[in-house]
Amino acid sequence: MRLQKARVTSFRCVDDSTEFTLDDITCLVGKNEAGKSTLLQALYRLNPHIEAHAKFDKQNDYPRRSLLDFDERHPKGTAATAIRTWWDLSEEDVEVVEQVLGEKALKTNQIQVCRGYTGGLIWELDVDEQVVLDHLIAEAGLHAEEAVEAKKSGSVEQLKKWLEQQSANGSERHKALQALLDKGFKRGKAGLAAVDILSERMPKFVFFSQYDRMLGQVSLEEVSQHEAQGTLSQDERVFLAFLALVGASTKELAALTQFEPMIARLEAASIKISKEIFNYWTQNRHLKVQFRLDTGKAGDPAPYNSGTVLRTRVLNMHHDVTVGFDDRSTGFVWFFSFLVLFSQVRKTHGDRLVILLDEPGLSLHAKAQTDLLRYFEEKLKPKYQVVYSTHSPFMVPTDNLMCTRTVEDIVKRGPDGQVTEVLGTKVSGDALSTDRDTLFPLQGALGYEITQSLFVGKHTLLVEGPSDLLYLKAFSEELRARGKTPLDARWVICPTGGVDKVAAFMALFGGNRLNVAVLVDLATGQKKKVDEFRRMRLLSENRILTANTYAGQAEGDSEDILGKQMYPALVNAAYGLQGAQQVSAGASSGPLRILEHVEGHFRTLPAGSPEFDHFTPSDHLVQNRAKLFSALPDASAAVDRFERLIKDINALL
Repeated sequence: MRLQKARVTSFRCVDDSTEFTLDDITCLVGKNEAGKSTLLQALYRLNPHIEAHAKFDKQNDYPRRSLLDFDERHPKGTAATAIRTWWDLSEEDVEVVEQVLGEKALKTNQIQVCRGYTGGLIWELDVDEQVVLDHLIAEAGLHAEEAVEAKKSGSVEQLKKWLEQQSANGSERHKALQALLDKGFKRGKAGLAAVDILSERMPKFVFFSQYDRMLGQVSLEEVSQHEAQGTLSQDERVFLAFLALVGASTKELAALTQFEPMIARLEAASIKISKEIFNYWTQNRHLKVQFRLDTGKAGDPAPYNSGTVLRTRVLNMHHDVTVGFDDRSTGFVWFFSFLVLFSQVRKTHGDRLVILLDEPGLSLHAKAQTDLLRYFEEKLKPKYQVVYSTHSPFMVPTDNLMCTRTVEDIVKRGPDGQVTEVLGTKVSGDALSTDRDTLFPLQGALGYEITQSLFVGKHTLLVEGPSDLLYLKAFSEELRARGKTPLDARWVICPTGGVDKVAAFMALFGGNRLNVAVLVDLATGQKKKVDEFRRMRLLSENRILTANTYAGQAEGDSEDILGKQMYPALVNAAYGLQGAQQVSAGASSGPLRILEHVEGHFRTLPAGSPEFDHFTPSDHLVQNRAKLFSALPDASAAVDRFERLIKDINALL
């Protein structure tokens, strides 16, 4: 059985969530108090792995603003449904049902399962009674005349009554039919027989919140008492799950007379879980979980001052010191505790599980949250459905945004801004229909993913601006056209926005193990920044290329590599400057950098003249490359200068 859709109604802050689909992994995104936890709780109560949790309490769970209207809204005979779910039956599910009810007994492979404020689970499925009757009659081997009479029953319920009437003259065939009914139709109806079969195959729901964690020290006598009284806390349940994983109970530990056999089992469980953790815990791998079974010391706080106390400690192998489990990072404790509980539930219920996680990994570092998503994808998704809530951008699966559902507590407001109607929590698969706060995790995740994907190749050339990129592209194509070596296609050129941004880019993306080179301008105000970048040693010296080197002067930009004749002529062509408005060629007595010469000229132009920017000439060169390279002065010399630059860049591959 696979969960396809759900709808939560009349539960706490949710009047009607509307139907929402569920994938192999579903991410519920929304801000605080939007109702994400409430949705997960409703799903959990449908079929929880702890049977006592399978209920909705009218006083505590029904929306308070509608509580006094409960009887009016749900008159007798009307189900007060809190959670409705839609399921697809697998081929194996159908086959198991057909073994009892007959081939094609189920009219459809889609069923609905609900739970509300009264009674237990409500199953909605469509069974073909005539197919079931034909199957039972054939299996029992009734004679033709007997079969004709039996089929008149029309249903399994009526068939049982007919069979009771035949008891006086019942044959072996009647007894065989009775045996089939007794075995597979204990509640007397075909639909209920299908429910009995499928209820055994329906996945259990496991709920784990950010606050659930294993206790670092436990008084075995106290936990045993709480277990007997049925007052266990969730933390104590996690601890008992760990003991069950070890194959022991609190009573067995408390009555232990030999230390080594039990500590061997404790350590074996620790090794098993720790191994799984450190496959996905890349924050540090130098930790080891240890267990100590001690007698309580009189000076310790109650209840750890007497009886038998199991203490969990974490050894830091770098510092060779242990600390209490409760004192470790909350992220590590949460991850360990989740694996403990999940391992035990899996041991009890097998692979038929739906895992519900409320704000998982909230206390984890961003990189560790990425590790947790990888754990979901690699370890959980192949066997289980996972539904989790988050408001962290790093817990949004950017490679599969279609699995996200936005959760929002919606209210309607009048023209004066006052609330006119409270609609409650709504779930939507349309990420564009919600407010900014709800969308923030998605926006943050996408923003991070986009910046990470700016480098689309292993070999990256950082330049300061888009004009530098265009000049490299234009001259590379001209070199190719002239039968010379262009810029190697493996280079991906990425503008950074200035030399002061290069260091930040390297810090952000250096972990991607890229082959990086940098081309920067060198002017009076930038020399200090370039020198500082070199001192940071983010790149080796030969990977920092400066434009002035190829322009053959003390200072220079990419425009200086074009030269004092070609660049002014390119500017004139790009802006359509004529006559006295044209920029003259740069003179040796003028500014060293050609950009200063051009910018100075534009400041003298009359009002209404175009404003100068770096991008327009470079874009014009790319758009009209063949024409301009044959017409602009000193173009061949400029090509030679760019050839030297491109050869040096290619040499870094």
